[in-house]
Amino acid sequence: MSELPDWQIEIDQAAIRWQAEIDDAAALEALRSLEVRALGKAGEIPGLMKRIPQIPPQDRKAFGQAVNALQAHVAATIEARRQVLVEALIAAELQDATFDPAAVALPLKLGHPHPLSTVQADIEAIFTSMGFHVLDYPEIESEFDNFEALNIPGWHPAREMQDTFWLESGHLLRTHTSAGQVRAMHQFPAPFRAIFPGKVYRYEATDASHEHTFHQVEGLMIDRKVSVGHLLDSMRTLLSAILQREVEIRLRPGYFPFVEPGFELDIRCQVCAGDGCSACKRRGWLELLPCGLVHPNVLRAGGLDPEEWQGWAFGLGLSRLVMMRYGVPDVRLLMGGDLRFLSQF
Repeated sequence: MSELPDWQIEIDQAAIRWQAEIDDAAALEALRSLEVRALGKAGEIPGLMKRIPQIPPQDRKAFGQAVNALQAHVAATIEARRQVLVEALIAAELQDATFDPAAVALPLKLGHPHPLSTVQADIEAIFTSMGFHVLDYPEIESEFDNFEALNIPGWHPAREMQDTFWLESGHLLRTHTSAGQVRAMHQFPAPFRAIFPGKVYRYEATDASHEHTFHQVEGLMIDRKVSVGHLLDSMRTLLSAILQREVEIRLRPGYFPFVEPGFELDIRCQVCAGDGCSACKRRGWLELLPCGLVHPNVLRAGGLDPEEWQGWAFGLGLSRLVMMRYGVPDVRLLMGGDLRFLSQF
């Protein structure tokens, strides 16, 4: 009787060893780990095929067939063991004294979009229809993009307008989506138009219309000739589409280092219809949309010649717009995670 080749003995021993390990697997997690070690892409059994060049030429076909047979046997044995373990788990659940087969299952509750997500999607659709890119930029920003590129150097008193969350790395949590303006100018050749919605952070006291974490939508248009009139027309189009009615707005001078001239666009409070409430601080108007023509220094930081290019920009308070659309009296409700509130949407 001829002796078996060494490779055949090794495969037979592997089959015995894997059979023993499979039989000893007492839990599904252990069986899954064993399956990966045996049959995974980097597993032991597929790895045997890499040894074919070392096998004598006359034995290579038989070796390949033996490895395939081993793989099929181990796979079938693992599946059989899995069935045994699953049935054991089901049996244990049935024996549990708290198990009641007649119990009525709780109704399945489906989730739905957050009101912030809904309004943001509507805004993106409106601006996309007007030829705007929708961009996404980091929430952790450099001091350059968040301040210096926006005409706010370290000595500038405007930095005191925004309390900032600084990180140990020297970076910061962006205080406004305006931090994406210069990034966009470097990303796209002029002319272009884009919006970039996102979450922003400010280290400040909270009240009905202020939060430390809230959402904005930045808008930027760069072209050879732009005007405040074009900006206002875009804002009216946006607000009437989102609020689904004509709304009263007012434009007043406002100071922002990255625009010149700068404006505050206020909206007649939709929560109290202008009578005065906590959302509008009893004024009947809500600051919603700082805007203006892009400052020449910001254009230069973006690599553009202000003699050749102009731009307008706005920073829409997305959280406040959601308040106006749905009549939410307190901005803190939007990020509070209270299902009683969110289920209304």
